[in-house]
Amino acid sequence: MLEVDEHSFQYHELMADKETYKAGADILIVEDDESIARLMNLHLQAAGFSTYSCSDGSSALDCIRDGKWRLVVLDRMLPGVSGMKVLRKIRKSATNATIPVLMVTALSQPSERVHGLNEGADDYLAKPFEPAELIARAKALLRRNRFVETGSVRNNPIQLDPDTHAMFEGDQRIELRPMEYKLLKILMDKPGKTRSREYLLDHVWGRDVFVEARTVDVTVKRLRKALKQIGRKKCIETVRSMGYRFISPAE
Repeated sequence: MLEVDEHSFQYHELMADKETYKAGADILIVEDDESIARLMNLHLQAAGFSTYSCSDGSSALDCIRDGKWRLVVLDRMLPGVSGMKVLRKIRKSATNATIPVLMVTALSQPSERVHGLNEGADDYLAKPFEPAELIARAKALLRRNRFVETGSVRNNPIQLDPDTHAMFEGDQRIELRPMEYKLLKILMDKPGKTRSREYLLDHVWGRDVFVEARTVDVTVKRLRKALKQIGRKKCIETVRSMGYRFISPAE
């Protein structure tokens, strides 16, 4: 359970960043524990976000279908339709596949977190947690999703579309999730150059974001699956004990 005294929590620390999100951020909270959901709403709203909550998977799917959410905070263990099933349906959706999902769980085993990341979660938050960490992770995911590409990748048969976060080659086009797109762009900017996991964490996720190094591996795995669809799975090479590099395909 969320361990925090809502009366003693230092709201002024949260409100200092409110101007950063003065336009609001539509966050859907899916949590079946009423007290935790109430406190999530309370603290996120104090930080300047607009929120809405529901308590089961079926309601969550209805909300996701009907709304235009910028972030979903999703409890893994829900009554009825589980959080993992909700996550899978989000990722299979034609219109909502790129919504950032912060999965919240009482399951602390690394294997459970890796499984969730492999299924498409963008980040994990273990219960119990501090409200400040919830807010920091929410802001980080929203910053990632606002990433705007300013450059272009040249001299490569694989091209990137910064407006839709898609890659294409010829008439083949694959839409990527924001972090997959950004990771691919950074690797493609310097073909043949090995980038360490630490470098990728800093330049893709950001230095102020709490992300495990394994997250890089999971994202690379998903990216390779996408590249496989255009016959380019081997473009990202693993350099043992060092990191990853992009090998330009022959034109």
